[in-house]
Amino acid sequence: MHAMPLSRDTLRRLPPAVRVPGYDPAQVVPGIVHLGLGGFHRAHMARYTHDLMQRQPEALSWGIAGAGLLPADRRMHDALAPQQGLYTLVERRGAEEVVSVIGSIPRVIFAGESAAELLAAIDDPAIRIVSLTVTENGYCLNRASKKLDLEHELIRRDLAEPANPRSAIGIVVEACRRRRQAGLPGFTALSCDNIQHNGNVLRAAVLALAEHRAPDLAAWIGEHVSFPNTMVDRITPVTQEAQVAELRARYGIGDNWPVFSEMFTQWVIEDRFIRGRPAWEMVGAQFVDDVTPYEFMKLRLLNGSHLAVAGLGRLLDYTYIDETMADPLLRDYMAALMDRETGPTLAPVPSIDLGAYKQTLIERFSNEAIKDTVERVNTDAPINVLVDPIRDRLKAGAPVELLALALAAWFRRIRGEDEQGRPIEVRHPLAALLREKALEGRENPRPLLSLRQLFGELGDDARLVRPLGAWLASLYDSGARATLRQARARGLF
Repeated sequence: MHAMPLSRDTLRRLPPAVRVPGYDPAQVVPGIVHLGLGGFHRAHMARYTHDLMQRQPEALSWGIAGAGLLPADRRMHDALAPQQGLYTLVERRGAEEVVSVIGSIPRVIFAGESAAELLAAIDDPAIRIVSLTVTENGYCLNRASKKLDLEHELIRRDLAEPANPRSAIGIVVEACRRRRQAGLPGFTALSCDNIQHNGNVLRAAVLALAEHRAPDLAAWIGEHVSFPNTMVDRITPVTQEAQVAELRARYGIGDNWPVFSEMFTQWVIEDRFIRGRPAWEMVGAQFVDDVTPYEFMKLRLLNGSHLAVAGLGRLLDYTYIDETMADPLLRDYMAALMDRETGPTLAPVPSIDLGAYKQTLIERFSNEAIKDTVERVNTDAPINVLVDPIRDRLKAGAPVELLALALAAWFRRIRGEDEQGRPIEVRHPLAALLREKALEGRENPRPLLSLRQLFGELGDDARLVRPLGAWLASLYDSGARATLRQARARGLF
């Protein structure tokens, strides 16, 4: 099939199987600026906003100006700008597939070299929300304290050159300064990152940087900017070139950077917006007074399980998450981890059947249509999704055998080589130091646990060190499969 370059002019010539906007994308105007224009945002928040525009004409004033903050984001800008922000979202569950063109992003900004255009966009009084999907690394936090790291390279640069910030935190602070100076109202800063209490974390980081710049600026932000907490959920793997070619061949769409995701999506938001918001509840979002139980549920059950099976799966030489779920050992291990260790750390979650939720996670991870890689999960998931439940279990005097096994797999993987001695690429801000400590300790976890910026006081607790060392020794001496069989033989799952 001849591929047609995606643009507003070619929308109506796409095949009938492709869902196109029922509104005119040329009429969409930004009311939101989003920092971190990656695949997840385009599968999630931009999708909700697009769906709302399909139903509510006034939602066209809530368009999204999407900005890439990293030098590498030039590729995203160069892919989407010629398409006037349009892109294809392919949602899959088994053999089921829905292909839609999303029109909620009318403007794409590259801020990887200069923040000038981005800051000018936020200056527009029509912008009422500044949202973020920049991953935990983008908040420039001290890993142990979870507070702004004033020694972080980007933060030091932003303090030295505040008018041209490079970090997401610096951009929010400078945008607030400019608004205050111009006599403009503030905005809602909406974190959509996978961080516990993400709005609170963002607020604390922004206020900390503002306080170092000017205490009166911090006071203005505290009064004129709101920071709702949110919980976001949708598995969205990195788009592969083969998928771009497949979309071109099957549907005739010449899209420079489509997005592929699962069918499932969830968004829970605290309803604290100071200048209005889109009616996202009309298209499936859930507004609540307190997002805490929902984010806890996701972090403990989804994210903790994801990292656990991805780490062990990598040692077993699996490439994709669905392959790990096809392995009975890993499938049963994940179910037991949720039932016996991570699940018991949760309080009841309003309107959620936790048993059904856990079963849904197993089904989602098993979705063969979503080729989510263990490498992506191992790279993107913060180690805190294992460390935090370990800490809570120890405080309760409860065993941590299954969590210790997951952490042992993480320790073994960051050595940088698999069980056959082949290299494993470890992408982490502390990758070199982690490998050094892993090589130093081997089956002894204490060198790695000594990194207090990651593990705090846990290296002093024998209730973790003992099982962690035993699992680590087994992974080195016998391998991941034999270790999992040993765990099963002990009745752990």
